[in-house]
Amino acid sequence: QVQLVESGGGLVQPGGSLRLACAASGLTYDFQYHAIAWFRQAPGKEREGVSCISSTDDTTSYADSVKGRFTVSRDNAKNTGYLQMSNLKREDTAVYYCAVRPFLRCSGYAAVDFGSWGSGTQVTVSS
Repeated sequence: QVQLVESGGGLVQPGGSLRLACAASGLTYDFQYHAIAWFRQAPGKEREGVSCISSTDDTTSYADSVKGRFTVSRDNAKNTGYLQMSNLKREDTAVYYCAVRPFLRCSGYAAVDFGSWGSGTQVTVSS
């Protein structure tokens, strides 16, 4: 049974930084063969894709709203994915979720592509 645990959320001032982590266990295939995606959902809004890192070749994809501010990465030895968030804005406030799927390229990824999800971590950007 796949288990994903997010950590690293919290309260940060505008312009600040946070690093989210997503620790995976119970995977059928090695972690390196999984695409890792980050989604977020703000109150009253639909869940949106933030970033994704592909399986195997580590190509990445970012939402326009976070390009140049967020960086997605992975540590296969630790079965962990990361989302480094810098220059945070109030509109980044949301619950952030990680999701994984084996053998997926991130081009055109969507929430329906992922069957394994974490429970989310709250990110609040406020002064």
